[in-house]
Amino acid sequence: MERKAVSGIMLALMLVSMLTLAFNIQRVRAEPSEPPATEWDKTYGGAGGDSAWSVVQTGDGGYIAAGATDSFGAGNNDFWLVKTDASGNLQWNKTYGGAGGEEALSVQQTSDGGCIVAGETYSFGAGHYDFWLVKTDANGNMEWNKTYGGVDYDGAWSVQQTSDGGYIAAGYTNSFGAGAYDFWLVKTDAIGNMEWNRTYGGASTDWGHSVEQTSDEGYIVAGYTTSFGLAGVHFWLVKTNATGNMEWNKTYGAGGEEAFSVQQTSDGGYIVAGYTYSFGAGGGDFWLVKTDPAGNEQWNQTYGGAGGEMAYSVEQTGDGGYIAAGATDSFGAGSSDLWLVKTDASGNLQWNKTYGGAGIDMALSVKQTNDRGYIVAGGTESFDAGNFDSWLIKLAACMPTTIDELKTKVEELGSEGEIDNQGIVKSLLAKLNVAQKLVDKGKVDKAEMILEGFIIQVQKLSGIHIPVEAADILIQSAEYIISKL
Repeated sequence: MERKAVSGIMLALMLVSMLTLAFNIQRVRAEPSEPPATEWDKTYGGAGGDSAWSVVQTGDGGYIAAGATDSFGAGNNDFWLVKTDASGNLQWNKTYGGAGGEEALSVQQTSDGGCIVAGETYSFGAGHYDFWLVKTDANGNMEWNKTYGGVDYDGAWSVQQTSDGGYIAAGYTNSFGAGAYDFWLVKTDAIGNMEWNRTYGGASTDWGHSVEQTSDEGYIVAGYTTSFGLAGVHFWLVKTNATGNMEWNKTYGAGGEEAFSVQQTSDGGYIVAGYTYSFGAGGGDFWLVKTDPAGNEQWNQTYGGAGGEMAYSVEQTGDGGYIAAGATDSFGAGSSDLWLVKTDASGNLQWNKTYGGAGIDMALSVKQTNDRGYIVAGGTESFDAGNFDSWLIKLAACMPTTIDELKTKVEELGSEGEIDNQGIVKSLLAKLNVAQKLVDKGKVDKAEMILEGFIIQVQKLSGIHIPVEAADILIQSAEYIISKL
């Protein structure tokens, strides 16, 4: 299988438009609640094609998005970092690359305030495409870069800083391994020197898309396999120990699935997102698979319509549910729209929303923000300066973000009977009134102590006099307010 020089945008569009076989499966039909309001949305780009594949919130409350640009830089496509403030206003942007072609597919802010960026390069390295890691300082200035690969095609789709200060990168390799393409995991030290690498796969094509360090210091890698499972393409999870030795692997699906995102969940299991052509309503659906810590499936759910849908990103949310982002051509305004799906802890649909216009629009990354809103990154053809632009959308906070708003929330819970004792309501409101007065007098340290007392009281009442989900909102709101004092 020859790896063609197809950009991530084009790959995504090709996948969305693929034909499918559809089988009957029980689908989610829960009544949705209202999605959060859009706080702001911004596009970034030039006359060429530009995309954002990955976004994270930074320590200053702003955002950094990584993707590719052929509007700016040195070559056909370059790594592109865009840094914004909390309102999406551009603070700086940087390109990295050569005369060939580069695409950044993953970014994470590092412990020193800089960034680690992963993707693939055609300008540098040993072969056609190579893994490329770029480390920057807080202002986007390159500190170092490293390529990893052989004479054939290799590319990194995901990177994360590890607990020892180094980095773990996952993707694909056609230079090494057992088959046409294999999962490839590369572990480096803090300055990018390779410590070890491992391939996982069989005689056919296996492609890694997402990696995360797990609570036991090992790693979980998600992608697809055509080497294992029934005939066709399947979700594939590979769990390793701290040195990359495989502990277990699992396939999921009936032969028409691809996983793009994995995250360890609060119960030690995993949530995996991608698409399925085997199940659901039409020509490809969002597919979420939830597993236990050993990779055994606990539930799976599809979301979609008669057209095609693909989920590229998933994250567990503060309420124990999940947010998934991708693209749909079943719903919305255009040929493909950005689509967000929010579920509860069991995968039941709570709300969904499309964003887009007459052109092609898609989400490639979603993260819950500190205020329990969401930041979404992707690309838009509907609202752009050129062929395609990077697109960020910020959804409003889903919790109180000031002491006054928190007081209102406590009053609402009391009036609705969610807090089942009016004496408790009065006690909580008294703490918040004192905290506000202390803030007004500039006595922030004392206000923080009062709010910490509020958190302790709610924790003790959670599940007894206050429903767990409502208590979690109060606690996270108070923690957020403390962080902003």
